[in-house]
Amino acid sequence: MTADVGLFGPDSVTWKLHREPILLLGGLRSLYLQALHPRAVAGVSQNSGYRADPWGRLLRTSDYVGTVVYGSTTEVREAAARLRRLHARMTAVDPRTGERFRIDEPDLLRWVHVAEVESFLSTAVHAGVRLTDDEVDAYFTEQLRAAELVGLDPATVPSTAAEVADYYAGLRPELALTRDSAEAALFLTVPPIPDLWGGGRALRLGLNLGPPRWAYLGVAGTAIGLLPPWARKMYGGLGWPTTDLAARLSARGLRALIATILSTLPKQYQVSPVRRAALERVGLA
Repeated sequence: MTADVGLFGPDSVTWKLHREPILLLGGLRSLYLQALHPRAVAGVSQNSGYRADPWGRLLRTSDYVGTVVYGSTTEVREAAARLRRLHARMTAVDPRTGERFRIDEPDLLRWVHVAEVESFLSTAVHAGVRLTDDEVDAYFTEQLRAAELVGLDPATVPSTAAEVADYYAGLRPELALTRDSAEAALFLTVPPIPDLWGGGRALRLGLNLGPPRWAYLGVAGTAIGLLPPWARKMYGGLGWPTTDLAARLSARGLRALIATILSTLPKQYQVSPVRRAALERVGLA
């Protein structure tokens, strides 16, 4: 009986890339990038409870990505169906025009998909994950399967590094720093952080600047530094090559730190549960 490898499988670039914990940083980078699309960020702001439950929303998003990458065929289909049903019920109002729109419009789904996938890839490469040019293009091409899950026509989605660059260049005139963008970026940079040393209370900037806050600010700063120069400029940052270099060094340091921490844990905790289940399913545990 052939093992169910889901959408990708052990020979895919996707499995190779997503075994890297540093992709959590890529997920944060993608949120900063996605927030520069006025309609996309308005849709999130008007429909999401991210301010009330930021870590819960992050975990749910992470669970979905993990399921798409490592889940069985049935698990992937069920997760995608739930997401499509959720999106189908949501609308938002464009604050610039007053127009009401569906958040599952193809243009918005495409932006979120490309920003997320490119962020995962770029963050991993900047952090020192070695991929050939062919593997980079293969990753984008493999991710067309994930794009199709949310309702996109794969033929309309960039599938190589060059196509992604062209897509960004063509879309940049539509991007802007709106009030929703600025509020989302500020929240991403200084969210409530669980106080591991104080009974579970949320830390607030100015009230407690202990290790968790400073550590997270460093992570958020690295995510911003890894944005394309044009995106950093939209946030009021610098587009200098030295900023790129500093962010890459920081990302490599974070990757090394994560690897060191994981190496001290029991083996069963060194691999995420969803990846461990996939490896067991295909006989590679």
